Amino acid sequence: MEQLQKYFLSLLQSTTISYRRYFFNEVDFNERLIGIIGDRGVGKTTFLLQYLKVSPLSLREKLYVTAEFLVLSNINLLELAQEFAQKGGKLLVIDEIHKIDNFELHLKLIYDMLRLKVIFSGSNAIKLEHSKVDLSRRAMLYRVQGLSFREFIELKTGKVFKAYTLENIFTQHTEIAYEISSEIKPFEYWEEYLSYGYYPFYFESSKDNFLVKLNETINATIEHDLSYIFNIEPKFTIKLKQLVTLICQSKPYELNLSKLAQKMEINRNTLYQYIYYLNRGKVLKSIKSVSKGDGIFVKPEKLYLSNTNLNYAYCSNSDIGTIRESFFVNQLSLKHNVNYSKIGDFLIDNHYIIEVGGKNKSFNQIKDIKNSFVVSDDIEIGFENKIPLWLFGFLY
Repeated sequence: MEQLQKYFLSLLQSTTISYRRYFFNEVDFNERLIGIIGDRGVGKTTFLLQYLKVSPLSLREKLYVTAEFLVLSNINLLELAQEFAQKGGKLLVIDEIHKIDNFELHLKLIYDMLRLKVIFSGSNAIKLEHSKVDLSRRAMLYRVQGLSFREFIELKTGKVFKAYTLENIFTQHTEIAYEISSEIKPFEYWEEYLSYGYYPFYFESSKDNFLVKLNETINATIEHDLSYIFNIEPKFTIKLKQLVTLICQSKPYELNLSKLAQKMEINRNTLYQYIYYLNRGKVLKSIKSVSKGDGIFVKPEKLYLSNTNLNYAYCSNSDIGTIRESFFVNQLSLKHNVNYSKIGDFLIDNHYIIEVGGKNKSFNQIKDIKNSFVVSDDIEIGFENKIPLWLFGFLY
């Protein structure tokens, strides 16, 4: 316990609270069991330490531990929680909890037996969703995402901008874009965000080091998280990495899964499984038709890398159309359902038809269709049903 407390205090001293992510104000801290779920590198650990820093509890009453330390030290999570509670502890924060065997059972017992508030994080929700013990009525889960374009601009400029709902953008986009553009020039930050700005650790490193860290982050997701959760043999993780590169090099609308399986020297069912794994690990994003459901062996209509930073990291020449669509899908997927549409590019929340393109994109494909919009890159301010692409980076 003494070692853990020293480690926690050293981390707390180096933690700043100068900038808080969008989800800081969305978490209900009155809950006794809170899960912060998100892919690697999106800022979960920083969030946990920031909350601990601003918590009014005394240093003796709160504790941060990493699951990695507990596993390597052979420390039992339940026993640790019991000892901490006996010494007057009130808030226990456990980072990367999915690395602990049977963590679901430990959390259930801690919740039922001890008067502790517990906040835990996991690199994704896969392990929790596969758990044998149902935590749904005990744990409040929050999925978090990398930096939005809005957050990136705030970090770069020190200015504060509000987030807008999708309905706000569809109905008031001209006024909103004009107001934002009066404060900053969005395209001054656009290319940098698409290439480097999704992961908060970009602000802690050079551009070259960022690419190294990003590669390490994705490798860790595949080699450790996915292989552990889905029992993938190490020799097959190379196939998952190969798939990421091939998807990056393919245009979503030209993707042929049969040829892709052939190129990887695997059968179609295995390919579907690999796509499923990488989807669950938030490395890929599958877009399917509403009517087809979401099973493992349902053919995706389009496949994207989960954010545009990955496109620039894995491809020497990224297709601009793919980049535009990847950005749009990424920024909307946190709070909205994005599906494939036979008319236009996407169907949003089963209600809005969207066509994504450059500044000269016309309405030809979606003219006379109710609730249809053209989302255009390279324009600062839109008009009527033509909306700037960058503005969808202000949804969170």
